Amino acid sequence: MINFFSFLKYLVPFTLLLFFAQYYGSSAFSQDHDFFYATWSIYLFLFGTTLLIYVLLLFVNANFPDFTGFAFLGTTFVKMMAAVVFLLPLIQSEGRETNLDIAAFFIPYFLFLLFETVFSVRLINKR
Repeated sequence: MINFFSFLKYLVPFTLLLFFAQYYGSSAFSQDHDFFYATWSIYLFLFGTTLLIYVLLLFVNANFPDFTGFAFLGTTFVKMMAAVVFLLPLIQSEGRETNLDIAAFFIPYFLFLLFETVFSVRLINKR
């Protein structure tokens, strides 16, 4: 339980910092480009999946500590598939320039992935 609150203590400020940076950055582009997804929906997806993955990793680490790394790889793969499903309406939209929309999603996606990786490695090394 301590690991969860420690993780949450870092995840919430990390999410808010990135959210406001992207929100104000994308508002500068919004004059020239209408983004397909609102910034809050991207961050809600990333925050929710990151939190869910870490909770699952805590469960696996508590019950099957030897499989925590495999659980991280599996949940990361599922998150990648969920990201594709999340972006499917954007991918299928016709007549849109999608480069900025894809970047607006994948830049924070990879930052969240790095964040997850750091905390997952810490969790694995605590054993």
